[in-house]
Amino acid sequence: MDKAKIRLSSKEMELVTNADWILTKNTIIEKAKNLFGELQEMMTEDLGRVLTHNYTKVPPKISKGENYRGLPYLILDYPRLFEKENIFAIRTMFWWGNFFSITLHMAGSYKKQDEEKCIQAYPVFRDNDFFICINKEQWEHHFDPSNYALVKNLSQMEWKKIISENSFIKIANKHPLHHWNDAVNKLAVDFKVLTDVILS
Repeated sequence: MDKAKIRLSSKEMELVTNADWILTKNTIIEKAKNLFGELQEMMTEDLGRVLTHNYTKVPPKISKGENYRGLPYLILDYPRLFEKENIFAIRTMFWWGNFFSITLHMAGSYKKQDEEKCIQAYPVFRDNDFFICINKEQWEHHFDPSNYALVKNLSQMEWKKIISENSFIKIANKHPLHHWNDAVNKLAVDFKVLTDVILS
């Protein structure tokens, strides 16, 4: 066995013998969960105006993971309709070391139903600094140029082409983690932009 694979560097040794950093990490994750709980209440209130729509039939869900590209994350899904090939979800994500994001995700019948609304809303998403997924893989959440393009950098024809030709639509926004104290308000504004387009 290669001993280098099991030996700790000085930095690793410092971390493995110090419990404080992992306890701090746990506290931060719990605060992020509380932040999502507050956001969830605002989302539920906002969607209260759509009493007859099945988008609200499944309750919100917060889930936690430790390894998206090696880093911990939290996800709040609401609305969340995952029906085989048919998807309608608004997914809010806290990704350690990276950002908060919020994403409208539609595929299958939901995509067909609402894609024209998204095409017509190009100025709304452009002016509010949203991104659109240009990847063929719909389960990636990072904002690398291979995955998302800033809407304001696209022409209206390019925007329409992406929406029409892809099998799914993902329209998203992100906020840096140093905006933590205002994250709920920023994400709530994004949520309303998305729901105003889709539910109008």
